[in-house]
Amino acid sequence: MKHIFIINPIAGKKDATAEITNRLKEFDSKIDYEIYVTKCQGDATTYIKQWCTTNPDTDVRFYACGGDGTINEVVSGIVGFKNAEMSCYPSGSGNDFVKYYGGKDGFFNLQSIINGTPHQIDLMKVRDRYSLNVCNFGFDAMVAKTMIKVKRKPIIGGPKSSYTYGIIKALFTSRRNHIKVTVDGEPINKEYLMLCTLSNGRFVGGSFKCGPKSLNDDGLIDVSLISPISIIKFATMIKAYSNGTYLEDPKFKKITTYKRGKVVEMSSDSKFAISIDGEIMEDTYFKVEIMDKAIRFISPAV
Repeated sequence: MKHIFIINPIAGKKDATAEITNRLKEFDSKIDYEIYVTKCQGDATTYIKQWCTTNPDTDVRFYACGGDGTINEVVSGIVGFKNAEMSCYPSGSGNDFVKYYGGKDGFFNLQSIINGTPHQIDLMKVRDRYSLNVCNFGFDAMVAKTMIKVKRKPIIGGPKSSYTYGIIKALFTSRRNHIKVTVDGEPINKEYLMLCTLSNGRFVGGSFKCGPKSLNDDGLIDVSLISPISIIKFATMIKAYSNGTYLEDPKFKKITTYKRGKVVEMSSDSKFAISIDGEIMEDTYFKVEIMDKAIRFISPAV
């Protein structure tokens, strides 16, 4: 097995290249590994596709060393290559996907992920892009756009503070979004929404449990749509949304629609943003489809 560590030097608050390189030295005579430092956005995907095409008979595991955006790029690279699998070293800002497997601490143990546990898991496909964790639009997409801008700024940088800053901005700009949504052809809202989250994982924004019932290997997308509400009402309900108890909370009953399906479509008269594992796309129409057990992901050994 070939082990290739894909390091995104601009992920998180600081470049983790030196840290990871030094930690890997203890495996110099134990495993066959390489380090690749990405040069720009999309570089990881391009590199992985080229490597797998050139080495079709070599089993390989790619480690996404960065945040959810880096994981997304590695996912997009290995799709369709049966000889490739992936894990991660979560050195980014949000690191939301790994919370599905208990959080980032286990993934920092290199021995544990090298000898890890394999899982065949689903992906969500959005045009030529793939999502391992969460796609969202409306309020949450504005939060994601803001996080990208401020994640390395003093005081408001970092996963929790930048997400909080994003929420504050979105409260004044994105509480009422004209986007229509269908799940497997069935409309689930009339015209407006505050936010809508399509979950394969369970967490977004560092600590918000948006998809509390989501399973990443059931062949279904969990869709959570919340109708527009006032800032005051939002303030009284944010805790339940954060800890994932909102589906059982009576205050959410009239404003929440929670569905599961294989195909989700959303449309609007004007362009809107969709966040795909934290990366932003904008258009008037999107279609998200589930890909059942599309890749092999390695979690820390238990």
